Amino acid sequence: MSSKSGRGGCIMNSVARVLLVAHQTADSPELKSKVLELLRDDPQAEFVLLVPATRLGYLLELEEDAHGSPLTQARVRAQRARDFLAQAGVRLAATRIGSYDPLTAIEEELRAESYAAVVICTLPRGLSHWLRMDLPAQVSRRYPKLQVLHVIAQRSQRQTPARG
Repeated sequence: MSSKSGRGGCIMNSVARVLLVAHQTADSPELKSKVLELLRDDPQAEFVLLVPATRLGYLLELEEDAHGSPLTQARVRAQRARDFLAQAGVRLAATRIGSYDPLTAIEEELRAESYAAVVICTLPRGLSHWLRMDLPAQVSRRYPKLQVLHVIAQRSQRQTPARG
């Protein structure tokens, strides 16, 4: 797991809202570990999960019970992540499905809501489309006052390999 930020130290001193951005890694142990770490720093922190409706061609793995569309894949992934985090005692304030473009999805969410930090969870370099587009750095550059944390997660064993 990797974590970095433009600023050091704790995210905040008061109740904070944290945006979690993930798709194929939304139910990863690495993301869960980061959320639990943030909760230790701020037990009142609120988390919102944003799952971009990534185009199926960019997904390495497809959900077995979600066929057809990127939107359906994102909804199933969001529900699976919500259930996974709830088992660890983490309650999400909301789960949202965003644009297929993760940067656009993040920008739209940041225009609509206020957040103290964004946690972007990706697959490792070489597998991650989001890292090829340098998503964590792009978000950091566009929102210099926002703490951006990057978590690298491994592939889930529960999904079916994508076609192609």
